[in-house]
Amino acid sequence: MSLQNTPRGERLHIAVYGKRNSGKSTLINAITGQEIAITSPVAGTTADPVYQAMEVHPIGPCVFIDTAGFDDEGDLGKLRVAKTVETLSRADVAILVCAEDDLTQESAWLETLRARKIPTVVAVNQKGEDLSAKVEQELKLKPVVVNAKERIGTDELLRAICALLPEEFGAMSLTAHLVEKNDVVLLVMPQDKGAPKGRLILPQVQTIRDLLDHFCITVCTTLETLPQALGALKHPPKAVICDSQVFPEVERQTPKESILTSFSVLFARYKGDLSAFRRGADAIDRLKESDRVLIAESCTHKSQEEDIGRVKIPRLLRKKVGEGLTVDVVSGADFKKNLTDYALIIHCGGCMVNRAFVLSRIREAEAAGVPITNYGIAIAKLTGILDKIQD
Repeated sequence: MSLQNTPRGERLHIAVYGKRNSGKSTLINAITGQEIAITSPVAGTTADPVYQAMEVHPIGPCVFIDTAGFDDEGDLGKLRVAKTVETLSRADVAILVCAEDDLTQESAWLETLRARKIPTVVAVNQKGEDLSAKVEQELKLKPVVVNAKERIGTDELLRAICALLPEEFGAMSLTAHLVEKNDVVLLVMPQDKGAPKGRLILPQVQTIRDLLDHFCITVCTTLETLPQALGALKHPPKAVICDSQVFPEVERQTPKESILTSFSVLFARYKGDLSAFRRGADAIDRLKESDRVLIAESCTHKSQEEDIGRVKIPRLLRKKVGEGLTVDVVSGADFKKNLTDYALIIHCGGCMVNRAFVLSRIREAEAAGVPITNYGIAIAKLTGILDKIQD
């Protein structure tokens, strides 16, 4: 994704589900007006889920997820269906495509979507006789009738999707609960080995943009020049936002009048459930050296020398609990099947994924009875300043 594009994690994720050859890929092409999905009369053309970022009026920036048919068969088919199931954790909205009389599997999938609280539009891909009455009767939802091949009915489908958008979608802000117009905000952004050469990391960029959208005066500095930055200001800044890794050093220099928080804490509210993360942090005090902790990264990246999730947080945990503490790390879509093996899960900030993905991780942890927190909240707890930060 280029620097001019909306990050994927900020886009509405629309997942398209249905049987093989129900017209899922053709429907995506019809909605977007482009040949972005491979189509074929051969069943099972779509194998792994395909994520395609688009700008579609009137939705705006979104990601369409084209999935394999949930009726796939054989050993390879089971693997494809498993990959389709994985996309449920990322779906903000679902389109369930119906094209055959037998709606048994569609009904089961609709129940799954409802159980996960994923708003769903049912689309009848008209190939012959009108199935809409049967679909409405059996699935208890009024469908939108489309003809994907002829690109008919897509405007109605888009309107139906817009009507189902989560209330908070597009309205949430990283900093609106902290700042007002004309506030001065100081950002402390260490540029260490983990920072990409020549550019800022995404959480920093998004926070700067959010502050500018709220007409704040944004001042950026590093830890080394923090004293000079504070000295250059006529008055203490309204807020100081820093990288979680330098919490203790920044806290010692932050004026008492200023709000202190971190990028990761802001993302805990923006992408996840802050109250759940705070409850999860309390579990750190209950950890024993014989326990296991899971570090969950939502993206994949090459580990750095002082990687926050793989090196720094485990080091802080073992310093508090003991060197015998076991810390496992998963990245990307991977998530341990048996979460009950763990006494605590510490999740990353989720800057590269959408909110639905982080919330799905929280639900999985809660269902397993395992406390979950995130990087920033955990570091604040481990360094003893959680009660001093504003979330």
